[in-house]
Amino acid sequence: MRSSGILMHISSLPSPYGIGTMGKEARKFADFLEKAGQSFWQILPVCPTSYGDSPYQSFSSFAGNPYFIDLEYLCRDRLLTKKECESFPWGKNPKKVDYGTMYQSRYKLLRLACARFRKKEPEDFGAFCEQEADWLSDYALFMALKDANGGAAWSNWEHDKKTRQPEALEQARAEYAEDIYFYQMLQYLFFAQWRELKAYVNGKGIQIIGDLPIYVAGDSADVWAAPGQFYLDENLDPIDVAGCPPDAFAADGQLWGNPLFRWDVMKADGYAWWTKRIAAMAKLYDIVRIDHFRGFDSYYAIPAHDTTARNGEWRQGPGMDLFDTLERKLGRLNIIVEDLGFLTPSVLQLVKDSGFPGMKVIQFAFDSREGSNYLPHTYTEHCVVYTGTHDNDTLLGWMKTAPGASVRFAKEYLNLTKEEGYNWGMMRGAWSSVGELAVVPMQDLLDIGSAGRMNTPSTLGGNWQWRALPGEITGKLAKKIYRSMEMYGRLPEKQE
Repeated sequence: MRSSGILMHISSLPSPYGIGTMGKEARKFADFLEKAGQSFWQILPVCPTSYGDSPYQSFSSFAGNPYFIDLEYLCRDRLLTKKECESFPWGKNPKKVDYGTMYQSRYKLLRLACARFRKKEPEDFGAFCEQEADWLSDYALFMALKDANGGAAWSNWEHDKKTRQPEALEQARAEYAEDIYFYQMLQYLFFAQWRELKAYVNGKGIQIIGDLPIYVAGDSADVWAAPGQFYLDENLDPIDVAGCPPDAFAADGQLWGNPLFRWDVMKADGYAWWTKRIAAMAKLYDIVRIDHFRGFDSYYAIPAHDTTARNGEWRQGPGMDLFDTLERKLGRLNIIVEDLGFLTPSVLQLVKDSGFPGMKVIQFAFDSREGSNYLPHTYTEHCVVYTGTHDNDTLLGWMKTAPGASVRFAKEYLNLTKEEGYNWGMMRGAWSSVGELAVVPMQDLLDIGSAGRMNTPSTLGGNWQWRALPGEITGKLAKKIYRSMEMYGRLPEKQE
């Protein structure tokens, strides 16, 4: 069935307290999606962000981002007062998240909430901690130890804590019990609000597409708690790290720096770590988009001490063995695969064998530097069409920054006109294609230029900040989108 969705991260929703949350604005956005004839809401990873503020570099694959806990709901539950929320600074620009201010203000405020939470602890708090103990115990201890070490990476902690000596961990659990409780509480609040929001969104007939980064951050509870699953030396330092080889976009390639998986160890234990991770994501989201899917076929390994990605080499990934195992253990999975970039015949075969839909990005169709062909007339039905992703400029930004030849070709191919709006013409290209699902970023629907770009790969700072203003996402816009859905046969079944 043909359908459509909008890409809008939670952080980008309007809010009086510096960042989008899982509160009333998220529900208003779900109402907007319903009125606009949408079937899907796509978001970026909801894990806690670390250095660089990227949702793709997190302290945990399993935890939720405390920034997304809605403060107004905490006031409703008498954990905070409105006066307390308003007494903290939240940044000066309502169009951008100020992560430095957010870090300083949010945690102080949430500590206040914790004192009241403890006095009147919810009945199901203990059961939650028990149910999620498999990851939560390590995560809460990891964050408490991180705070005790002034935010230092776990690789720089005292040897006995770095190497998880049982006696040292037991001692730390006693010494930092209060901080551990605080981090457990944050996860309880996050998941309570998430469940409520997801039920509301699903009740509107809308499914949530969540994002799963293939790799985890080196400085994460994931790696600290299970170092044997990662390619580390005897000192627990990475031997080789992840990235991308040099190409037309980046002469030195991309050095991501994430530790690589020990696929031989993972295979030997029946991919237990991946099974746990995918099971958690399948519970969290309706559909999981796996980032950098080609890394399961073959992945690029760069010597850990190199400063560029030039000297890396390709190595064999687990291929279909991983996904066959996951399906045996978890049943058929709802997955979209990010199959962009350098695609070899074996990567294409893996996508085909998996049966999961891959991605088509309209911006890439006209880029003279990109070898692959993303022109809409070449699509098959079994794909997800995007105008752009979180790593691309907005459509109006692209029109100004792309090579002249690419822009001229796009105008000719899609018959783009100023009257219609260049961005609307390119979205029309996605909606009118045969792809079974078309997803467009909210910034493009709001006619926003490069100021709305979410991320510029391989740059640090200034990313992940864009926010919509209150009142910007209107009923009038919903009607305009609905008309296009009607025209291109993308309305949910109940609305047709």
